[in-house]
Amino acid sequence: MSSTAEGKARPQPQESSGWFTIPAPLARLFKKFPLLMYPPNELPARSPDIRHVPTLYVFISDEDALKGLPSFNPSCLKWQTFLKLAGVDFCVRSSNNHASPTGALPFLLPPSISRENRSPRPIPSNKLEQYGLDNGKSRLPEGPGARLEAYESLLDHRIRNAWLYTLYLSPANAELLTNLYITPATSSRPVRTTILYQLKHAAELEILKSTSRDTINPADLYRGLKEAFHALDAVLSDEEWFFGSASPGLFDATMFSYTYLILHDGLAWQNRRLSDILQDFPRLTLFDSA
Repeated sequence: MSSTAEGKARPQPQESSGWFTIPAPLARLFKKFPLLMYPPNELPARSPDIRHVPTLYVFISDEDALKGLPSFNPSCLKWQTFLKLAGVDFCVRSSNNHASPTGALPFLLPPSISRENRSPRPIPSNKLEQYGLDNGKSRLPEGPGARLEAYESLLDHRIRNAWLYTLYLSPANAELLTNLYITPATSSRPVRTTILYQLKHAAELEILKSTSRDTINPADLYRGLKEAFHALDAVLSDEEWFFGSASPGLFDATMFSYTYLILHDGLAWQNRRLSDILQDFPRLTLFDSA
C-alpha cells in the first residue's frame, strides 16, 4: 500500500451543505419529498403510534437524518437512493445493527395507518427492491438481464472489498471509522474497544471469504478495484446512466453509493487510495456530478 496515500493528511474543506457533489438528478430526488419530523427515538418499537409514510432505518447521524441527507454507509445509501428513484415517499431514521429486528441495516417499516396496526412487519434489505417497485410512483428501467450479474459482482466483491479494507482495516482511517460507527454508539471505553474489534474482525472475515485467501493483500485489493472501475467505465461509456438506460435504476444507485462516498468531502479520508484510483476514470467521476 502506498505510504504516501495513507500518511499524507489533507486539509479539510470548509463546511458545505453536501449537495454540490451529488448528481443533479439524484440531488433533486433527495430534496423532493417533504421532511417529516418525529420525536427522537432509536428503536422501531418506540416509533410514533401512527406513521403515515414508511421509515427507512440506516446508518446516519440524527442531524443528517432530519435534513434528509445521504447515509455514510454504502449499503444503506444504495437503498436510500433506490427508493427515491422509485418514487417512494419515506423518511429516514438513525439506527444500528443491534437495534435492527433483522440484525442488519437498512430495513424499512411500512406506514401504520391506525393504532391497531402500529407494528407492521419490517422489510429487510433483500426485499426493498420489490417494495420500491410495488409502492413507488416512478417507472424504473428494466435491467439488462444476465449481463447485469457479472457487473454486479464487481460492485459486490472487488469494489466492496477495497472499501472494507480502506475504511475498517487501514490504520490511517482509524479515526474516521471511530467517528462514524463507534463514538455515536457509546461513551464507554471498554464497549468502544469491543465494537472496534467486532467491526474489524467482520470486515476481515468478509474480505477473506470473498477473495478465498488466507491473508489480505491490500495491493491485490486495490488492483482489483482498478480493474473493476475500468470495466464499469467501459460499460458506462459516454452514456448518462449505465446500460444506456434513459433513467437511473438499481445498478446506478449502487454505483452512486460508492462513488459519492469515496469523493464526498465530508468524510475525512486519510488513506485516499479509493479516491486516487477513481480519479483515473473521469467518466465515473462525472457520473457522480452529472
